[in-house]
Amino acid sequence: MNWKVPLADLDIGTDEILAVQKVLESRWLTMGSVTQQFEQEFAKKIGARHAFAVTNGTAALHLACLALGLGPGDEVIVPSLTFVASANAIRYTSATPVFAEIVSPKDLNISPVAVEKRINPRTRAIMVVHYGGYACDMTAIQTIAERHNLKIIEDAAHAVGGELEGTALGCWGEIGCFSFFSNKNMTTGEGGMVVTNDDELADRLRLLRSHGMTTLTWDRHQGRAIDYDVVMLGYNYRLDEIRSAIGLVQLNKLEKNNEQRRKLTRHYHSMLKKTLPQVETPFENYRGKTSAHLLPILLPQAANRRKIIEFLKSRGIQTSIHYPPVHQFSIYQPDTRPNNPALPITEEVGQRELTLPLYPAMTGEDVALVVNTLGEALEAFK
Repeated sequence: MNWKVPLADLDIGTDEILAVQKVLESRWLTMGSVTQQFEQEFAKKIGARHAFAVTNGTAALHLACLALGLGPGDEVIVPSLTFVASANAIRYTSATPVFAEIVSPKDLNISPVAVEKRINPRTRAIMVVHYGGYACDMTAIQTIAERHNLKIIEDAAHAVGGELEGTALGCWGEIGCFSFFSNKNMTTGEGGMVVTNDDELADRLRLLRSHGMTTLTWDRHQGRAIDYDVVMLGYNYRLDEIRSAIGLVQLNKLEKNNEQRRKLTRHYHSMLKKTLPQVETPFENYRGKTSAHLLPILLPQAANRRKIIEFLKSRGIQTSIHYPPVHQFSIYQPDTRPNNPALPITEEVGQRELTLPLYPAMTGEDVALVVNTLGEALEAFK
């Protein structure tokens, strides 16, 4: 469908095309020097000691769980208002996700109070998700983790370029995980990054990413190694040179594009407050510096969300839902009954949330069109 205003759009141009062409001309397409440069520049950008490019954000989360040694009998506290990959990555290790409540309709991030209530002797880690690019209360989460000797995994898939108290999101916990999927603030199509400041965890992540091998094809191609050993059960989660080349260009555009996202978000909030006060806007007040990945709103309780989505679609405006709560999916029902209590705030938000278009190339006129059309939809289906 040709959208008048799509949900998201790419900032891809000549620089990315030339970067890919250069890789193709080099005749080395698998993980090599371009990927190493991407990792180094990404680590420098966010202030991480180590960064490892991986095939997608889900792989980053899986590697984080593996590197921390999670396994059967272990529990990880995680929000339910997230993409299912957050919980899936925990289950890949045979550990159990334990779902915790969000703060409120104004703050859709995991609640530190709810986290502490879910801790028991089996709890090994807390996985936070910086929803929409807005920082969780990491000071409180960190205090809880230290008090109970727990590890922190940051799902920063939405949060590249975000900060809190001068520290990049993704660098507060033991391991941070990023996604470069095509709807993210910077993209490689498919791809991700896992970061850590812990040297021992970095050694494990490096081995786990590529079959547990002690040297890589690139090392042997460069004459730095002849053979290799396999010292643990690893995975093929490498990123190729083509996507790394795109990532390097995208990284240079990140701050400019994030600032435009923040500007558009402020415009949205101002218009919505003036013209549609019945619509709630989470994260009007937020911690730190947001990456402004998503523009979530909460429709009035009586609104028919499906009809509103279809109305906007008929006018060429694409919207989405972030997210159907994970604990309500069929596959997660055994994990939520009787182990987990109800999550009333998450469930209410899950029924009312609607994500509006947000991307750097949007204009003020686009924002006005979306808000005004939303107003028409609300009036039509009062």
